[in-house]
Amino acid sequence: MVASFSSYKRIVIKIGSALLVDLEAGLKRDWLNSLCADVNMLREAGCEVLLVSSGAIALGRKQLGLPLRVLKLEESQAAAATGQILLARAYSEALGEHDYQAAQVLLTLGDTEERRRYINARETISTLLKLGAVPIINENDTVATSEIRYGDNDRLGARVATMVSADLLILLSDIDGFYSGVPGQDVGTKRFDRITEITAEIEAMAGDAGTELSKGGMVTKLEAAKIAMAAGTSMVIASGKELYPLKSLFDGGNATWFEAKETPVTARKKWISGQIELGGSIVIDEGAARALSNGKSLLPAGVIQVNGSFSRGDVVAIVTTRGDEVGCGLVSYDAQDAHQIVGCQSDEIESILGMTSRSALIHRDNLVLRTQATHMDKSNA
Repeated sequence: MVASFSSYKRIVIKIGSALLVDLEAGLKRDWLNSLCADVNMLREAGCEVLLVSSGAIALGRKQLGLPLRVLKLEESQAAAATGQILLARAYSEALGEHDYQAAQVLLTLGDTEERRRYINARETISTLLKLGAVPIINENDTVATSEIRYGDNDRLGARVATMVSADLLILLSDIDGFYSGVPGQDVGTKRFDRITEITAEIEAMAGDAGTELSKGGMVTKLEAAKIAMAAGTSMVIASGKELYPLKSLFDGGNATWFEAKETPVTARKKWISGQIELGGSIVIDEGAARALSNGKSLLPAGVIQVNGSFSRGDVVAIVTTRGDEVGCGLVSYDAQDAHQIVGCQSDEIESILGMTSRSALIHRDNLVLRTQATHMDKSNA
């Protein structure tokens, strides 16, 4: 075991179809109830929890009486439309036993790949967490096609984990970790307890561990690990076959931990500092410059001028009245709105823009000063 669950502030848990749905009997309610009891355990320990859950198509195909064969696209979409209602209801009832509100979030590939949609999805999920809800996230299989889909929920889980800056991504699977070969078939096969870097040798060991209900094998799990670790999110592959799988994991059950070398915040700041093309610039006064050097966010009150035609989420430069660039960051407003709130107090933003929004023009977690960027460059040398 790498760490106790209480050391993780935000955890994303991916659940495969085979764990949640039986080919003959349908939804495994006892298993789902045990999972939600585990979620309650994590929540009581102070963790925020998000669930990325497969199972809609598997539930829908049984409900619609579709045969156990590869489904046509329109059949899969019909099964997803039917099964998603059943899945959401099941989670709502199981989490409701612990007085938690379930919230369904359906994503398509564009929601994590297109910047504006990415930000909107992130803000929606963040708001749900602030309100105490448990987001139940799945790919919107009703409208997704092979050209515009993630392909499996391992990658979706990794995208969600990076989107919300999760500390840990848990992949609950029908296998208890990453192995050097096929367990029970290849001689000398061993399970890795800990992986800190995904090398070419590690990649060569990956094989297909899919079942009738899941598309994901070890190849997709390694791809998920790459996505997560690059963003500062650690990942673990653990068995979900038994009841109370999360308790078993944190009690020291078999698993493979993929340890990120950075935190989500430092990884994001490194990405920000590495951006070459900036969307514009924000000119600040001396008081704002001092506040930034003391670790504060950039508030509109300290802004003198806004330059460029940037959009919310773009990286912009932060410069002084002398023209010295002191840093850069992800801006929280479009240029048009930023122009309107230059020099105003944060509590005036709503009356000026006609909407409630962020108090900071650039939040400190999305801001990198030149001294920080230099330190990051040296750490990579």
